[in-house]
Amino acid sequence: MVTVFRRTRTLAALLFTGLLGLSLGSLAPREALAADPAPALSTVTDLLGRKVKVHLPVRRVILGEGRQLYLVAALDTQNPLERIVGWRKDLIQSDPDTYGAYLRKFPAIARIPTFGGFEDGTFDIEQAISQRPDVIILNIEAQHATEDARYIEKLDALGIPVVYVDFRNNPMQNTEPTMRLFGQLFGKQAQAEAFIDFRNQQIRRVTDVIEARHPARPNVFIERIGGYTDDCCLSFGNENFGLFVELAGGNNIAKGIIPTTFGQLNAEQVIVANPDQVVVTSANWEAFAPGGHWVGVGPGADMAQARRKLAWYTQRPAYAGIKAQDNQAFHAIWHQFYNSPYQFVAIQQLAKWFHPDLFADLDPDAAFRELHERFLPVPYEPGYFVSLHAPQAQP
Repeated sequence: MVTVFRRTRTLAALLFTGLLGLSLGSLAPREALAADPAPALSTVTDLLGRKVKVHLPVRRVILGEGRQLYLVAALDTQNPLERIVGWRKDLIQSDPDTYGAYLRKFPAIARIPTFGGFEDGTFDIEQAISQRPDVIILNIEAQHATEDARYIEKLDALGIPVVYVDFRNNPMQNTEPTMRLFGQLFGKQAQAEAFIDFRNQQIRRVTDVIEARHPARPNVFIERIGGYTDDCCLSFGNENFGLFVELAGGNNIAKGIIPTTFGQLNAEQVIVANPDQVVVTSANWEAFAPGGHWVGVGPGADMAQARRKLAWYTQRPAYAGIKAQDNQAFHAIWHQFYNSPYQFVAIQQLAKWFHPDLFADLDPDAAFRELHERFLPVPYEPGYFVSLHAPQAQP
């Protein structure tokens, strides 16, 4: 069991003001939460099965990934920033359009301290300590880096617990317990359960039909992070988008080749598999690949421009002569569905691409809009997926 003890306010002032030069005045807007009765010391179980003692509900949180805001905003809907005292800068870089939507609604988001990642060795532990967090929430892929640097022990000695979550490596298994853990940490269990129920209902709108109708499954290749790099052919095994394909009634051609969640096929393997459809996961990656071949799907995306950029993928050597090229069956979808509690939207859209007649009445845009209206503080903006050919108007 990981045992941690909460610091007294006097010790915190001595440690952080005296040793690290903390400006307590800069934290004043968040001190309103401290007027509540002292939280109770409780034990939570994280996604690595670790038992961690945390004072609940937490008041000051460091997010080990900025994209954890996708869920935080569904719990602290009125003010999703009120507990965040630091976060990784990935949301700003990897999803600037969502960040922009929150910036317009909550300008104070620009003042949240940012840091690099545990995995790439750019995390500043002194900066994190100076924010006096009640908990640091990390993705499970940061485990090895934190263990190697002995961050857990260093933070534990200062009474700062660390919990691990997962939306990325095994999302269909770990999203629900991750959402429940956030709900427990924030004291928002009822809101978390409502979100989970909604998500499950939306997933079943696809899986119940596939199970009942057993449609023929098209062979599908998922090209992962299209345009982020020029490499081909990054993809998914039988998890994340690879599993989304299966749930949506497709056959992921990489599932028997890539043994883990993430991996790579060579061009010859794709050609031999001869996929009927190609789905590119992409996003606005101007921060990483300026002017690159990424397809900028996401909130408010320009669909005409996205479709033009998607056309480039039909000329990749890996797709020469495959059925998808013959039929121009190429699609792009927002990559961030792979790392968020919004996976049901991707599953619904994949199902519409694979089985358009079977799911003619399914509207992923409407489902995502409903999620925004029920759970999120920013308005919905369409633009999360595009096909090479615009859908034809129905008579």
